[in-house]
Amino acid sequence: MVEWSDSERKTIASVWGKINVGEIGPQSLARLLIVYPWTQRYFGTFGDLSNAAAIQGNPKVAAHGKTVLNALDKAVKNLDNIKATYAQLSLLHFEKLNVDPGNFKLLANCLTIVAATAFGPAFTPAVQATWQKLLSVVVSALSSRYY
Repeated sequence: MVEWSDSERKTIASVWGKINVGEIGPQSLARLLIVYPWTQRYFGTFGDLSNAAAIQGNPKVAAHGKTVLNALDKAVKNLDNIKATYAQLSLLHFEKLNVDPGNFKLLANCLTIVAATAFGPAFTPAVQATWQKLLSVVVSALSSRYY
């Protein structure tokens, strides 16, 4: 179980309150698919992913990016039980989608970069440390059914 200080809880709530799911989600997933092109193999039904412009303009990428960020909302609302919150999603990604769990960390890193870009100087090292702690717990929870 992860311990969250009051300060961390406030920081997570503050950052999450400023996240624009419709922008940050699609940008994060697009960045993943562009920077780590081998991750595209999981999105074979998404159509044209042949270059950065195609990925960034792909409505299925944008929609799934929103879905991913909406799922992150569950972690924010269940900080004390993230592993159980993501148990079924972990199982889905393991058994049905066969996603390499290392990709969760890659997406988390892309999400951090996009958030840092969006928030600028407000995304201080202290804010980043708390944000990355949250994402590390989520990545661990999503990977939990793989072992």
